[in-house]
Parts: sequence; structure tokens; C-alpha cells
Amino acid sequence: MEILALIPARGGSKGIKRKNLALLKGLPLVVHSILHAEASRLVTRTIVSTEDDEIRQTSLNAGAEAPFVRPAQLAEDHVLDLPVFQHALTYLAETENYRPDVVVHLRPTAPHRKPSWIDEAIQLLLNHKEADSVRSVSKPFQHPYRMFRIGPDGYLDPIMKHEHPVPYLLRRQDLPAFYYYNCVIDVTWARTILDKHSMTGDRILPYIVHSDDVIDIDSPRDLQIAECIFGERV
Repeated sequence: MEILALIPARGGSKGIKRKNLALLKGLPLVVHSILHAEASRLVTRTIVSTEDDEIRQTSLNAGAEAPFVRPAQLAEDHVLDLPVFQHALTYLAETENYRPDVVVHLRPTAPHRKPSWIDEAIQLLLNHKEADSVRSVSKPFQHPYRMFRIGPDGYLDPIMKHEHPVPYLLRRQDLPAFYYYNCVIDVTWARTILDKHSMTGDRILPYIVHSDDVIDIDSPRDLQIAECIFGERV
């Protein structure tokens, strides 16, 4: 079973300039994800997809592979994950005849990630051949039942009114469980990406991570929070 950890790390970013090289506990964010993959018992290969020479060299120095340079048109702000992963898998198949069974998506913006989580998420997919993918999720800090839009008339409009007539009045213990996608770990069959042209497919299994263990680096403030809260754990 070939299990590829693919780490997308482009050179551009808006919230933090050259974010994937930003330091946390003295290491670039991209290196944290490389170390997570290398510490996994089940990942068999670790590759970084980047168009940036410095990120590529940093990744090689950290022990990852970077067998290709991502095309510049796949490193722009608007590009979604799917074409980036399709490019990587197609390149590896055509140049090396390498076709992994499973692809693990590890974002550098999630620097706190236990290798055991990666292995558990991979094993979850391996145990469910009928599923298309696994995505890590957490319970939200603010429950959707207590969220509103402001309607065109200026009044609050509960977004979950289709579930309950007054969802915002329910007691905390009566609120149903909800989960949000936390971007920590994705595990997908390669066939889901190549044949279904999707990063998730239709049948997505949850891998639950406690919300206190999740940080997604998008701004300088997030980086400061990560240093303060997660610094000793990354």
C-alpha cells in the first residue's frame, strides 16, 4: 500500500508574506508538516508541491522530496486544491510510473498535528474501502443554532430556522452536535482525486480532533497564538 503525503506550499500569500516559510519554534511552517509526515508509521513517501525555489530547497533540506516544480498557473491565489493534486499525481505517474493508493494532504498552516492522528486517519480510510475520503473535523466554538443573518428588513434571521423554530433559545445541552472542517488532515483515495475529480468524493468519513488542539495559521495574530499556546507541542 503506497501512501503519499503531499504538502502544498506555494510561495505567495496575503495574510502573512511568504507564510509557508514563517517560523514557529525556529522552524518554517512547511517543515513542521514534513516532520509530521516523516514521523507517521504509515506514510511511505513525502512530497512538497511548490513553485518557489526557497521553499523547495527548505523542503529538501528537511528530508522531503520535491521531484517537480509546480507550474506558476497552479500557484495563484484563486487555484483550488484539486488541480494541484491532479498535477502531482499525473506527473508522478507519467515520469516515474508511481501511483499511490492513498494521498494524505497536510497543510503547512496546521503546525500542530500529532503523527498518531495521521496514522489513525489513514487507518480509518483503509478500514472503509467504500468511503471516498477522511477529513478532520472539530466541534465549533460558536454553535450554528445561535447564528443569524441580518435580513434586508434589518432584523435578525436565524440561519438554522429550518431545523428548529427558535434554535437560538435551546439550552446548551440540547444543541445537536455540529462539526467544522479544521484543515488539519485530509486522507483521500488517489482514485477519488483522479476518477471522481474531487478532493473528497461524496462519502466523507470524519476524523474528530478536539477544537483546543486546532490552529490554522492565516494571519500574524494566528502565528502569535500558535507560538504561545502550541509552541511547546510542535
